[in-house]
Amino acid sequence: MQHFYLISGGPGSGKTALLNALAKQGIHGMPEAGRAIIQDQVAIGGTALPWLDKSAFAELMLSWEMRSYREAQQAQGPVLFDRGIPDVMGYLQLSQLPVPAHVEKAALDFRYNQQVFLAPPWPGIYTNDKERKQSEAEAIATYDMMVNVYSKLGYEINLLPLTTVDERVKFVRRRIL
Repeated sequence: MQHFYLISGGPGSGKTALLNALAKQGIHGMPEAGRAIIQDQVAIGGTALPWLDKSAFAELMLSWEMRSYREAQQAQGPVLFDRGIPDVMGYLQLSQLPVPAHVEKAALDFRYNQQVFLAPPWPGIYTNDKERKQSEAEAIATYDMMVNVYSKLGYEINLLPLTTVDERVKFVRRRIL
């Protein structure tokens, strides 16, 4: 899907703020799976949480991302994804868990635009909250893993500049419109 663009990277690097700003300009976006899954699992007392059952959490993320991909096929114009199916592979590898064949197949079959935007670690804006419990070191390791996964899958990486949200918006818009 040439009009499907991914924004990935480590937690706390400004991805969601960028996507929210682009949405205000009328660019359709698909929300991040991980945060919503954590909120839902906590609300129902579920165990598919990254601190309880990483494999179950990964399966829920995969299902969410595949559904988002299908839902986005109805949209006109560019669609921005707050993470994507390859992120599930990266999460499993980062967690030192095997990547099941069906996860790898999904990453190969559900393709996005060749140009992927990665948000590098940004210690100046990194904060923890109820859902984001990773340390800054874990955030950096996540970013490094995403660079590795997306590169191995043949995507071209565009690093988001460490600048204002408005400048990041301009950077992305120049490449997708």
